Parts: sequence; C-alpha cells; structure tokens
Amino acid sequence: MFILSATPYAPGRARGILHVGPAATAPNAIVVLRQHELTALGTRPAGIVLVEGAPFSHPALRLLSQAIPTVLVEQGQLHGLVEGDEYLLDGHRGQLIRPVPGMLADAEQPTPPEMGKPVPTRDGANVELRASVGSAAGSAVAVELGAAAIGLVRTEYLFPEDGKRPDTGFLAAAFAQICRAAQPLSVTFRLVDIAGDKRPPWLDKVPGIAGVLGLQGARLYAMEPVRQVFLDELEALNELAGQYRLDVLLPYVASLTELEILAAEIRQHLAPSVRLGVMLEAPAAALAVDDFLSVADFAAVGCNDLMQCLFAADRDMPELRAWLNPHAPVLYRFLEKVAHRAGNGLGTLQVCGLLSQRPGILPLLLGLGYRVFSVDPIMIPWLAQTIRQTDTRRATELAQAVCKARRPEEVGRLLDEYTQNPIP
Repeated sequence: MFILSATPYAPGRARGILHVGPAATAPNAIVVLRQHELTALGTRPAGIVLVEGAPFSHPALRLLSQAIPTVLVEQGQLHGLVEGDEYLLDGHRGQLIRPVPGMLADAEQPTPPEMGKPVPTRDGANVELRASVGSAAGSAVAVELGAAAIGLVRTEYLFPEDGKRPDTGFLAAAFAQICRAAQPLSVTFRLVDIAGDKRPPWLDKVPGIAGVLGLQGARLYAMEPVRQVFLDELEALNELAGQYRLDVLLPYVASLTELEILAAEIRQHLAPSVRLGVMLEAPAAALAVDDFLSVADFAAVGCNDLMQCLFAADRDMPELRAWLNPHAPVLYRFLEKVAHRAGNGLGTLQVCGLLSQRPGILPLLLGLGYRVFSVDPIMIPWLAQTIRQTDTRRATELAQAVCKARRPEEVGRLLDEYTQNPIP
C-alpha cells in the first residue's frame, strides 16, 4: 500500500481520482495544485494536495473556510504519485494513500463541544473556541460544530453579486443573516479590512495598497470609497444592536493615538451595548496591548499579519514560507511578552489566525496562558479534542522550554516529546 506522508492542513477525508492542475477540477477529484493555481480553482474538489504552498496566505486559508481536506507537500514528494489513480487523502493525519477497500471506516471527526460553552482542559481550565466566518453559511456550520461564539466576521467579503460597493441596506441585510444563523451565539464583526491581497471588486486600485506594510485595514478609513463603506457598516450594525448580541473589531491599528481617534468616532455611531475591540496585527500594537486595552473593550491578536511583520516575510509568497515557521522560538518569546503585558486581560485576549490551528501548536499557546481562540469552524472539534487532552501544567512546562530554545528544530523535538507524553 502506497502512503505519502504530508503536512496536515485542512482536516477531513476525501477519496477520489488524482488530477494535476485546476483545469481538471471535478467534485470527485483529488487535485494537485501550486500556490498560484488556487485562485483559478473552479468546481470544489474532494481534496487538495498543495505543492510548495504558502499556508498563511489568504488563498490557502480559504481552503479551511471551505472545509476542503488539504495536505501540504514539497515538489520532491510527488514522485510515485500516478495521475488517474484513486487515492485517499487524510487532511488531519497528513497522508495520501492508495486505498484498499474499507479504509473510510475510521473517518469520523471528534465529538464537537457543547455549543456556546468553553471547553475544559484535562485539569479544568476553560478555553473558548470561537469561529472565524465570512457568511451566514459559515455561522451555521460554527453552531453545528460547537463554537463558543462567532469571534470574527470577515465583512470585507460581503458585497453585492454585481461587485458594486455595498450600502447600508445591503450590509444590514447581510449582517442580520449572519446573526440569525449564529443564534444564540454572540457575533463580533471585524470592520472592513482591505489589503493588497484582498481588494474587493468595488475598489479601484489605490496607491499605497500594496505589499505587507502598505495601506490596509483602518489606515484606509479616511479615504473614499472605503470611508463610506466603514460608515455604512457602523450604521448597519447600529440598526441591529437592539436585536442581536454583537460587537465590532477594528483591524490593523498600529498606534495608541490612531486607536483613540478611531474609537471616539466609532462610539459616536454605535449604541453603548456594542463593545469595541481592536486587532493587534503589528508588533508595535501587540507590545502595547495594555495601553490599547485602556481604550478598547477587548483585543485580538492577529497572528497571520503579526508573523509576517515579525519575520519580514510576505505570507502570500510561497518562496518565503520557510521564514513563517510556526516552530520559530522567537515567535513564542514574543507572544510570552504580549501575554505578560496583557496582565489581567489575558484571559479574554482572543488569538486569531492560522497559528493555533497548526499541528501541535495549541498546547503551546495554552501553556503561555492564552484561553480564547477564533478559528475556522471545521477545526473546532479537532482543537476541542486537543484541549480535553491538555494538562495546563505540562503545557506550561512545554512553553517555558520552547521559549528557551534557540532553533526551530529544537521546538519541533519538544513538540514531538510533548505529544508522546502530554500528562505530567
């Protein structure tokens, strides 16, 4: 039996005929794709083998939100695969197998947690698994899979089918659909978050919206037509504030002064019941978390953008994927400092992005003291299983050892040792 060991990415099992390239996409196909081919993907395939991809990129992250079982491989691993043959792809274990009869028998996912409730660790610490979604359908899946709340709605992906700029009426209807699908969970809407790699069709090219460190997020709120969408979102959310439990999240703020100015304007438009949160996506913002929490009601660490700023590596470029290493010890030293600066606010500091969803990383973040995570709904049952098996004392020992490590290889060995012996 042929087995290719790959890197897990999006969990789930798929069985289908192996094809190469997006043109061969079919509902029953397992498709081998390169990074640049993700945007050309048409029909939803059964599974994807992503070759030398950029796992933190927006096109790759959408595979998680679409719940397409996916594994990551290097070019040299393709040797031995035969196009046209049937394969079984296991996105959780990171395997591509030429199957034998009956191999889908153990394909069940773990039991989802109780919806709206935290998940307890082995020693009784409560952890919240919230969902990051981009639609009402995503909210419905989050409820089904046991989310504690909707931790982040990506509002920049909400616009009319004709691609025109969304107005207050459209946004109010779209937001209400998401809230209804999420009932009885609370919903946090991230205000329009545009960047060079996710420019909506209603926005023409604007100088400065390019690259990792360009104009993006809240930096665009003074510029039309983004400003009008920003104001329309606030008006739409205010209309719904009396009907649903909702909060807002301000994206990509880098300084306390910037936050103070925007917070004052936002609070003029929203009912007092709507809490204002801030995304910490730049290292400067993350290290000022205590200052930011003196202005905002809550905060969220945006690990995807934070990592690309920290390592000076564009997360959409597969050539730089080695620099965005989730085993880099300096990353956890940094997050340790953020946790310390957060003080009493650490228990409510929401961790967003791919990092907590990578294999073996969640116990490490729990060991640093983080207790709230916003993840793709498909990941919730799997992460809940990890939480239930985690003893926070052992996880703390792991985090301390990782922060003392010097190289990613050492972190990898520490994570392997923890996996084999998670109980103190």
